[in-house]
Amino acid sequence: MNSHLDHQPTFWAVIPAAGIGQRFGADGPKQYVSVCGQPIIQHTINSFLQHPQIEGVVVVLHSEDSHWSTIYPVEPQGLWVTVGGEQRVDSVLQGLMALEGKAHEHDWVLVHDAARPCLRQDAIQRLIHECQYDAVGGLLGRPMTDTLKCVNQEQGVEKTLSRVGVWQAQTPQMFRYGLLRTTLDHLTHQDRLRITDEASAIELQGYVPRMVLGDVSNIKVTHAEDLALAEWYLQQESVS
Repeated sequence: MNSHLDHQPTFWAVIPAAGIGQRFGADGPKQYVSVCGQPIIQHTINSFLQHPQIEGVVVVLHSEDSHWSTIYPVEPQGLWVTVGGEQRVDSVLQGLMALEGKAHEHDWVLVHDAARPCLRQDAIQRLIHECQYDAVGGLLGRPMTDTLKCVNQEQGVEKTLSRVGVWQAQTPQMFRYGLLRTTLDHLTHQDRLRITDEASAIELQGYVPRMVLGDVSNIKVTHAEDLALAEWYLQQESVS
């Protein structure tokens, strides 16, 4: 086995898919809703399976998931599944643990939302290209263009926030396997409840992730009305 000094870092993907999509309103988890003839999660997985630099993909499922086997009766080469936890951070950590024995400490892990099916190959490549020699890693994102308002519990606007330097975070978020696993494993209970992505956990340790420009099309399907837009983006990608 090569030492870390000799080992050329490998790229892995972890897709947390243990959520039940309460805001979506469908009968089942939103990641299994069909778009362009395939479940959302299948589009998401294919983005990584088709990328030449991704060595393997771990999908983290809910313990009572009954939909997965209808899509993948047998997982193809390079795709593994494991069971997640209560919070996103728990599920991502379970995904990292599933890579034990496969991933080296200095390998890169790209964590991606299951409900972002419109991820383009060139966006993955851009993230890898800009972060693979970075000391920390980074994430895709877009600069905010809408005006931001701070609203109270009565829906009253209290103030307008500056959007200068404010970006909307996307996924994938790419960090070293060892750093990300150690960081998530040592989070306090309070930190686990307040972080919403991997980058925020890394930031808590004093690191500065790199922000890489993502695509407008890399939307997260959160509400039912997002489906039509996701379908349009996928159709545009298929004819390009």
